[in-house]
Parts: sequence; structure tokens; C-alpha cells
Amino acid sequence: MKAVIMAGGEGSRLRPLTSNQPKPMMPLANRPMMEHIVELLRLHGFDEIVVTLAFMPNAIRTYFGDGSEWGVNIVYATEENPLGTAGSVGNAKDVLTERFLVISGDVLTDIDLGKILTFHEEHDAMATIGLVRVDDPLEFGIVITRDDGSIERFLEKPTWGQVFSDTINTGIFVLEPEIFDYIPEGRSVDFSSDVFPALLEAGKPLYGAVAEGYWEDVGTLEAYVRAHKDLLDGKVELDIPGFRLGEGVWLGEGAEIHPDANVVGPAIIGDSCRVEAGVRLGQYTVLGDNVRVRAGADLERVVVHDNAYLGQSVRLRGTVVGRACDLRNGVRCEEGVVIGDESFIGNDAVLGTGVKVYPFKTVEQGAVVNSSIVWESRGARSLFGRDGVAGLANVDISPELATKLAMAWGTSLKKGDTVITSRDSSRAARMLKRAMMAGLNASGINVLDLEMASVPVTRFMTRQPIAKAGSTVRLVESDPQSVVIRFFDAHGLDLAEAGQRKIERVFNREDFRRVFPGEIGEIGFPPRALEMYTAALEATVDTSALASARLKVVVDYGYGSTSFVMPNVLAKMGADVLAVNPYASTAGAMEYDMSVHAANVAALVKASGAHVGAVIDPDGEHLTIVDDNGHVLTHSEGMLALLTLVSGRLLGDRIALPVAATAHAETIAAANGVAVQWTKMSTPALMDAASEPGVGFAASLDGGYILPGFLPAFDAAATLVKLLELLAITGAKLGDIVAELPSPHVVVESVVTPWEQKGAVMRGLVELTKDRPIELVDGVKIRHDDGWALVLPDPEDPLTRVWAEAGSDAAARRLAQEYARRIRQMLR
Repeated sequence: MKAVIMAGGEGSRLRPLTSNQPKPMMPLANRPMMEHIVELLRLHGFDEIVVTLAFMPNAIRTYFGDGSEWGVNIVYATEENPLGTAGSVGNAKDVLTERFLVISGDVLTDIDLGKILTFHEEHDAMATIGLVRVDDPLEFGIVITRDDGSIERFLEKPTWGQVFSDTINTGIFVLEPEIFDYIPEGRSVDFSSDVFPALLEAGKPLYGAVAEGYWEDVGTLEAYVRAHKDLLDGKVELDIPGFRLGEGVWLGEGAEIHPDANVVGPAIIGDSCRVEAGVRLGQYTVLGDNVRVRAGADLERVVVHDNAYLGQSVRLRGTVVGRACDLRNGVRCEEGVVIGDESFIGNDAVLGTGVKVYPFKTVEQGAVVNSSIVWESRGARSLFGRDGVAGLANVDISPELATKLAMAWGTSLKKGDTVITSRDSSRAARMLKRAMMAGLNASGINVLDLEMASVPVTRFMTRQPIAKAGSTVRLVESDPQSVVIRFFDAHGLDLAEAGQRKIERVFNREDFRRVFPGEIGEIGFPPRALEMYTAALEATVDTSALASARLKVVVDYGYGSTSFVMPNVLAKMGADVLAVNPYASTAGAMEYDMSVHAANVAALVKASGAHVGAVIDPDGEHLTIVDDNGHVLTHSEGMLALLTLVSGRLLGDRIALPVAATAHAETIAAANGVAVQWTKMSTPALMDAASEPGVGFAASLDGGYILPGFLPAFDAAATLVKLLELLAITGAKLGDIVAELPSPHVVVESVVTPWEQKGAVMRGLVELTKDRPIELVDGVKIRHDDGWALVLPDPEDPLTRVWAEAGSDAAARRLAQEYARRIRQMLR
């Protein structure tokens, strides 16, 4: 016998989960609903199956193919126009020449189909309808039968005033081919409202067989969640994938659950899931395949589809999360929330009861959402952030994204140009760099790959005449689960905003240049890149003075690739070096904590009597300095100490500093006849200023130092060499210099500010402070008699930052809090 699976419904009541997939492909226990129906049919001997299709037919065809994987033979009948339940079956009548069974592809059931078939045969019926008894029949077709099972009357989806039975139509029918005489071709025909009433009126043998077993029409979001609960409670006999543990917990192949996670059965954990320590998976939790649940998350009555990411301390109750969704730390979802596929929910966002988020949407960090997001993008993120394109490795920043991003970048360059690429030691960076190289080649760009190299070496090679641009892929220091793809222009500087926008436009339009096979770019490996960098660095310092000084140095390389460069340089300068972590290590870089490394170096400096200690971050850009007394300099102290040493020997008449740097820098510079050029807070702005003629030194607020005479970008190795040279030439002790430095008192406050109100806040602040001297280099900097305050909207988060400096920490904090209070008043 043949069976027909009706799989053409759109499932509009299940949106947003069915916005981009047909209803029969919705997962139940991590398998499409229709797959359970195919298994049920095969179990009852139906191995010839016809599937009727309408909405997104290719999704079903691609998954099931010819059915051989399930031990059945499947053919398809596709409707060009909606034909109704009977019309869709009539569309396949050419292959339905004998008795056949009809069943919906979007129900959950374990009904004994054989008993319905036997009932049909015993009563010599033309049509037999499978019936079940339910508590609430309003949403179904009610059927009343005589004692012999023949149907007396039925009514489709009645009101309570019309209810005369609790026996309903399941959509399971056994039919004879003569049924097609009652299904006109070419128009929409329904079994319940058209065909069966016609059979009843014509006196044809129409029967109803009350079936045994479980049946649920998964037609609504509530029914979808209820079906999972019933399944886990054992109310329906269904093959659940995975190994069953105690308390009704099914564990998929390759799933990892930390011993400190708490799994409260019943629950399903799909293949290759990863559940971290402190997670609580409450009752009726279903995780699809390859779902990651970070530490501290708490889930109860939740269904999560494949490839989703749930961040730390996420709290979900009665929620359905679609495929490949990304829920960041602290997200909270209340009862009835449904999140469509590939949606992004930012840190600490709250989704209220019943909110529906349609696919591919973004919810901002800290947003409180009480209404569904259907059409609006709700503040979609910019592709580029502060340092480049950053996100979770293999979640936000996937190989597919990296390839498309590289093609967009390559399209913005001239065909045949050459770019420099590099990475750190991590597997994620290696994978993504290779994906980018493929995208660049596809757009006609040649690649010179440095393989593993520090950021300064990458910048240095990008400045060579052969290259037009550069890129590096690295772990994010503050989040080792994330990576950042950084872009450099032909001068080795961070790509300016205009260049970023150009890439982003091409990326969003997917208007990529695809060259002919003969024009595909090549990949090469530049020879002696490290030797070139080392030689250029040596040429910038007085090596004879360094050799004479015989300085003793403790250097922590932070497990980064700077360890490939510095030992040779320091050896040629005659320094006595104690090297710490002098090798590249992904594990070490992932656990890098500057304060821990600095404390270790400080202890070694004191024990060894070294002149200087230094901690270089894994990327080779930022430097933490330790003086000869074992004191770890703050970044402000490091900036002021270097400024004190370099001011009298500056190759230029200006230094460049971010507008939030301490005012003491201006005092020290002025005492040496040097001016301060204030810049915007962004790294590209600081590097642009460092590239201008007359600027001999620049520094950021986080340990980034620039020596424009060598490289107009952050370089910890070059800074350390310059520091040693200045100490050798002056004969000064770093500890003595630090002891004479003034003490900066700078504090920072943050105020949550919706994106749409940031402009109004800044305008109002300018009006409120018009009686005081203000500077508009970046944000609004207000001068006071005893200090200053800087108010600046955050470019990535819905925040406004307030910096303040005064004569003491308490005074600075009072000033910062005063401006934070003013901002909150404006928001109210």
C-alpha cells in the first residue's frame, strides 16, 4: 500500500519558527516532524510514499531525497497554486491507483495505523477517517458516528454552541481511488468541508475509526512546546535520538556536560552539545545538535534548535530559540518568547512575555523588549567595531563570513594588488585566515602570508612597496572565545572609517568581484620578514650606548609571537635578559592576564636586581612596564615616564595623546618645550596623528606607545628598545623617574543611553555648559578650575562615558558623577 504525506502547509501560526522553513521540517526531539511520520509509516508497512508539497518544497526534497535512508521510496507532487488538502492529494492521483492512506506531515502521533486500515477493510468503506477524543475540540473538525462506525454528522472548527461531540478528525484517512471522482481538478478542494460532506450526501460508505494512541496537531507555538513536554513525559511512543540516562535524560553523541552542571530530567541534549559548569537545565529542556550553553545559564521548559549559542548567566523560561541564534551574557526571556533563526540578542537584554523575534533580527545590548520584532531590524550592529570585525570564533565570525568579508575587501582593492596576512597561534585564527585568503584570491588579490606574526611585524611588512594593504586575525585579549579581524592600509595603519564603510557596503550588497580562473590571486610567503623588521628596529637606536650600559632586563613575552623577534635584538644590544614565556602558545595566550604576568615580572625584577621589567601582550602591541624597585607602572605612569624621558630627545615638536589623557602630560611636555596634540579616542585617530610631520611620540590610555620614527603604530618591542636606550644614554634609574611623577586622578563613569537619545544628550550638554571653556575634539570636554570632564557617547554600546580628572580621586569622582547625573536627568 501507498501512503500520502501532506506537507504543503505554511504553518503561519508557528511563525516566526516557520518564517524560513516549512512546517513539516520543524524539529521535534531534534528531528523534523515529518521524519517521525515517515518512521511511523515504515513501521506499519507503508514503504511507498507520496509527499505533496507547496511551501518551500526544496527544503523537504533536499532533506528526504528518495527516502532510501529511511527504508522507503518517496516521490513528490508539487502544487503550483494552493489546492487545499484534497486538491493536493488529487494532484498525485496518477500514482494513487490503489487503496492508500493519507496523513499530515506536521503532527505528532503514534496511532496504530494498521488498526485503522483493518477497520476500513472490514467495513468495505470508500473513506475511513481516523478519530481521537480530545478535551478541547474547538480547533478541529468534530465527527459523530453511529454504533457501526458510519459517520452521521461532522462540523469543521465549531464554536462552543455548536459542539456536539469530543471526537475529532485527525487528518488520517484511508481512501479508495474512487475518491478522486469527488475531487475536481484545478481548484482548491478540502476533505473536511468539501469531499466528505459530498460523500455523506451521496450515501457513500464513509466511516470513522476511533484510534488508540497519542495524537497532537502541532499547529501553534503552544502546541509545539506541549508536544515536547508530552514526548518527554512518555505519553507518545517515539524514537528519541541519543543514549538514555537516568531520570529521563537523553544524551546525544559527542555531547559534553561539565560535572558541575545540573541536568534535571526529563531533558534531551543533542549531538555535540557543550554544557559548561554551573548550568542548570531544568525540566523539559531540549537542546538541538551543536548547542553551546555557557557557565551559569538557567533553562526551564525550553526548546533550543541546532547550532545556537547561549551565553553566561542566560535565563530562559518557556522559550523557543531558533537555529543558529546567538544569545549573549545575561539575556533573560520570559514565558512564551520565541526567537527566530539566526537572531542576535545582546548582553543583558530582556524579552518580555510572549515576545516574538522574527529571523535575522538584532536586539541591542541592555534592551528591554515588550513587543514583537517583525519587520524592524532594531539597531542592527555595524560590521566594524573599535579594532576591526570581532565576534565569537565560529559563531559570529565563521569561515563563511570571513570569506565574504575578504571578497568585499578584495573588491575594494584593485585587481592584482597584493596584501599581507598574518595570525596568532590559535586554531581559530588559522582557520579564519585561510578562509580570508580564499576570498581574496577569488576577487583577484594576491596574498603574501606571514603565517604566525605579531601585529607590529604585520604592519611593518604592509608598509613595504610590494603591498597595498594588510590584515591579521587574532584572539581578543579580554575574551579568548572571540577573534578579531583587523585591517591595515598601505601605511600599516588601522583602516580608516571611509575604507571600512566601503567594505561594509560591498559586504551587505554581496556585490563581490569574481575574476576569471586565470586571474585568481596567488599565495606567497615573503622571505626574511623577521630579519627585515629586526634590522630596521636596530637602526633606530644607539646600539653602542646600549652595549656599554649592560642593562639587566626581565621580559615576559605573554606567549606571543614577539618572542620570535626580541631575543635576537636584545642580544645584539648587550642586554642581560631573563625571558619569561618565550614561546608562542595558544593556551597561554587564551589565559593571558596582564596583572598576573606583571606581578610575576615584578617579583623577578626585585629578586634579580634588574633595571627594567616588561610585559608584552600576545599581539605585541601593548607594554606594561616594571621599574627597578619592582613597582608595576600604571598605564598613566608609563606614559608620563616615557614622556619625561623622550621629551628632551624628541624627533619633532609635538606628542599626540587621546583627549582623555591626564593633564599632567601637558605639563611635562610644556616643561620640555613640547606641545600636546589632542586626538580622538579611537586607535585609528591616534595613529593618523602619529603619522603627521612633527609628531615624535604618541600613546594610548591602555599601554599602547607609538614611535613614529620607526612605525606610526603601537609596537611594544620598539618601545621597550627605546626605553632601554634612553635609560642607557641618561644613566637615570626608572624608579627615580617614577618617584618624581605627579599622581593622576582620573575616574570613569558610564550611563546607559538609548541610541536614539545620544545626539540629544550631547546637544543638551553643550547648551548646559556654554558658560565654561569646552573642547570638541571628541565628545564634549569641559574645563574646570581644578580639572576637566569629558562626555563621550560609546560607539558600540548604548552607553555614554564620562571621564573626569581633579586634584584627588574623590574630587574627580564627584565631578564625573555630577555630569552622569545631568545626563540621567536629560534622559528622564
